[in-house]
Amino acid sequence: MSTLAAALDRLREAGDGGALCEWIPYARYLGMRFECRDGASRFTLPYREDLVGNPALPALHGGAVAGFMESAALMQVLLESTEPRLPKSIDFSLDYLRSARTEDCHAACELVRQGRRVAAVQIRCWQRDPGKPIATARAHFLLAEVPESTGMDRQLSANERE
Repeated sequence: MSTLAAALDRLREAGDGGALCEWIPYARYLGMRFECRDGASRFTLPYREDLVGNPALPALHGGAVAGFMESAALMQVLLESTEPRLPKSIDFSLDYLRSARTEDCHAACELVRQGRRVAAVQIRCWQRDPGKPIATARAHFLLAEVPESTGMDRQLSANERE
C-alpha cells in the first residue's frame, strides 16, 4: 500500500489504476479495476457469485451496483483533481434501468463541474452494451482539504485498519 498521492502519481505516470483501486477500501473489497482508453476512464466491477442479490433471476445486488458506481465517481474526482483534496460524498441519486445480470459491470464517469469545495459527477453503468445502461447516477462530493498535521499517510493508515 502507498499514499493516495503516490497511487495517483503511479496512475498518471504509468497508467497503473490498480494502486488507486487498492487505496479505497470498498473498491478493494469489490475487486474494482480501472483503465484509461483513448483518454476516457472506464471502471469495471468483476462478477462474483457473492454479489448476487436475487438468485431467482439471477441478478446482482442493487447495493453492489450502487457502491461500485459511487466508488467510480469518487475515483474520477480524484483523477481529475488538480489539488490534493479528499472527496466526501454529499449525495448520490441513482436510477436503476435494468436488472444487472450475473456478469461484469462497467462504468464511465463525467466530472460535470468542479469548484473549490464541491464536485458534481454523472455516472453511467452497463454490462454488454454501453448504449443500454443498467443504471445512471448523479453524485456530489465535498472536496475536503487534507490537514497538514495528519497528511494522506495517516488517512491511509485509518483506511487500512478497516
